[in-house]
Parts: sequence; structure tokens; C-alpha cells
Amino acid sequence: QVRLVESGGGSVQAGGSLRLSCVVSGYTYRSQMAWFRQAPGKEREGVATISPLGGMTIVADSVKGRFTISRDNAKNTAYLQMNSLKPEDTAVYFCALDLSSGGTWDRASDYNYWGQGTQVTVSS
Repeated sequence: QVRLVESGGGSVQAGGSLRLSCVVSGYTYRSQMAWFRQAPGKEREGVATISPLGGMTIVADSVKGRFTISRDNAKNTAYLQMNSLKPEDTAVYFCALDLSSGGTWDRASDYNYWGQGTQVTVSS
């Protein structure tokens, strides 16, 4: 059974940094991965995605220059490094896996598996 487990969330002040991790188990880890976030009362939005071997990444305009996505396939883990955090980054962050690696990167319905989410809270 495929399972995704996020960690690394927490509470920080504006300008701070956090590093989220997503460990994948139950699957040979060679698929497109992505991070999404969802704030209260808002739709889930794509934050960043990374290709199966890590050669291609896309980052949403709202976090470009501040967030970096990476992966370590030997550890079955994807990461989201978040720097210069802002209060508007407050949300539950989810990692997701697309078995086909061929969908629209920021369309949540294209992803087959999801983690349980980790809360990120940024105070001003």
C-alpha cells in the first residue's frame, strides 16, 4: 500500500524558514511529486512539483524565489525548503504523487496519492 507521510511543519515568525519532508513507502519511488497547500476557506493550490529523477521543477509564482522543491530517490523522500516565509503562506501543506507523471502539475485531481498534511503557521 502506497503511503506518503509529511513532517517538518510548525510555527515560525515572518522571515523564518522551514523544511518539509515527505517520505513515500509501499511503492518504487519514481513518479512525479508535488507539494500543495490549503488555507482555511480556500481551495487547494499547487506550490511546486518535481519530475521523477529531479531534473525538472516548477514553482508557483506566489512562492518563486523563496521555496525550493527537491528529492532524494535513494531515501524515497521529497522536500520543500521554505525561506522568507510570510503570513500568507500559512496553510496545511500536502505532498502528492502522480503515478502517471503526465498530468497537469497543479491540478490536484491528477494525483493518485496524498499525505495527511502538515500545518505551517507564519506569524507577523
